[in-house]
Amino acid sequence: MKRIIDVPGKKLIIFYRIIVVLLLLLVVLLIAGSLYGLLRSRDSGPLFRIGGRGQGSAAGSGIAVPDAFVVSDGTNAYSVFSGIGTLRIQNTGKSQASGNEKPAVIIISISFPYKSDDRSFTEELASNLGKFRSVATNYFANLPRDSLSKLDEEQAKAEILRQYNALLRLGRIEALYFGEFVVME
Repeated sequence: MKRIIDVPGKKLIIFYRIIVVLLLLLVVLLIAGSLYGLLRSRDSGPLFRIGGRGQGSAAGSGIAVPDAFVVSDGTNAYSVFSGIGTLRIQNTGKSQASGNEKPAVIIISISFPYKSDDRSFTEELASNLGKFRSVATNYFANLPRDSLSKLDEEQAKAEILRQYNALLRLGRIEALYFGEFVVME
């Protein structure tokens, strides 16, 4: 009895071989990467970063801190924490004239430097993000409407900084910056 075996064409055999080789390369790459990850020390920084503006981890600490820019003075690495973002605050403070006025809107972005090598303080900053937003929102929302046009920015920074530091236990914020400060009446 004769058997007839249909042999696929040479092109199909070459295609199958290429696929098998690519799968083998992928398996070898995954095994090598896994071994490298297991043998690498835990405190080493990332090999490379994808994306821009330094988003992701602050100074290689592995802690997700939004919009952190790393700056060094030679001895300490500092990052600028701007994760609070841009706040749009509706001022509900009472006016002296007590007329029927529309409330003012304040647009502000707040940032501050911190030592990025202090991992526990960095975690505390990230965990207090909502409280930082609430402090700034409450401060500007309750200001008297008449005082908005002649607001002392340094006094506002000092009061918000005092309230921020009252929330923190593991470190202190030394300076506060308003990247954007607009009052729309």
